[in-house]
Amino acid sequence: MTQQVHVPPFAVIPGAQVHRVLSGHEKRTLELVEAAYLVHGEGDTVNPPSYFLRFPDRPASRIIALPASIGGDTRVEGLKWISSFPDNVVSGIPRASAVLVLNDYDTGYPFACLESSIVSAARTAASAALAADLLSRDRARPARVGFVGTGLIARHIHTYLVGTGWSFGEVGVHDLSAEHAEGFRAYVESTGAGGRLTVYEQTEDLVRSSDLVIFATTAAAPYIHAPEWFAHNPLVLNISLRDLGPEVILASANVVDDVEHCLKADTSPHLAEKATGRRDFIDGTLYDVMTGRVSVPADRPVVFSPFGLGVLDLAVGKHVYDTVRDSGELMVVDGFFHETDRYGRAGAAGGPH
Repeated sequence: MTQQVHVPPFAVIPGAQVHRVLSGHEKRTLELVEAAYLVHGEGDTVNPPSYFLRFPDRPASRIIALPASIGGDTRVEGLKWISSFPDNVVSGIPRASAVLVLNDYDTGYPFACLESSIVSAARTAASAALAADLLSRDRARPARVGFVGTGLIARHIHTYLVGTGWSFGEVGVHDLSAEHAEGFRAYVESTGAGGRLTVYEQTEDLVRSSDLVIFATTAAAPYIHAPEWFAHNPLVLNISLRDLGPEVILASANVVDDVEHCLKADTSPHLAEKATGRRDFIDGTLYDVMTGRVSVPADRPVVFSPFGLGVLDLAVGKHVYDTVRDSGELMVVDGFFHETDRYGRAGAAGGPH
């Protein structure tokens, strides 16, 4: 007998609801991301290559599609559709905007559309905080953090580090825009998280003064080619993926979220592969570190380069959906699917599908 299935109702979850679910719950979001990495490492996901929509007349802008499926306890499919238009910043609006569509695991029907710039920033920041913890367990825990790039992602990463128990004696800030750097400094001060704050005019000075260096810029190509800047063996979160030249990557221990995903689209590791014709400079994935398959050296810089996996967005997005649904505040769009009977019964128009 055919199992009875039903078309789920379709809901829209705006940014205000997403923010309410995630804000102040950094530890829970980090746990979701950690679990998603484990499910991915165990092979219970489908995470195909991201698709980049680019524009010949606007080469700095792009819209990216990240389709994915995750099993485990989450069991959901979906798609993140995220744009990056750097010129937005000049107009005073955020660079990135996004939606996340969730599809039912059994029927394939989409059942929710979420505002996803917050989901994307949260999963990115949680991934960064998780990596900072895992990759520093066999090294001295960083006491001096430096942020290169001071936008939304940098702010979220700082929030997630503090929200998951980190504290720093010194916080360094560098941005090409002095106004943005000062704004980020003011934000950090407003959090009351402590630490001596310094705004650096030069990237080199910030790198050399930091045990944990976080790159969160919109750089399209490497501009740092000097391994000697990293002679003090810091932990580097290469979140924006394209700040570091192959020379720096090849002089470091390298951990990625997914090898095949990260070695493409001219990321720093991809450029290192293209320059050498090999990929043995990749020590392993974050899953390998989590499961003890890879140990982290203390005598070299360690660079974490996360390309960004769609399964992380699904894990966080599904949590948001479940929380809003359980609160009774889910905004369902009645009649979103005009016809939900294959044979058009119950007054529905149309023939067989």
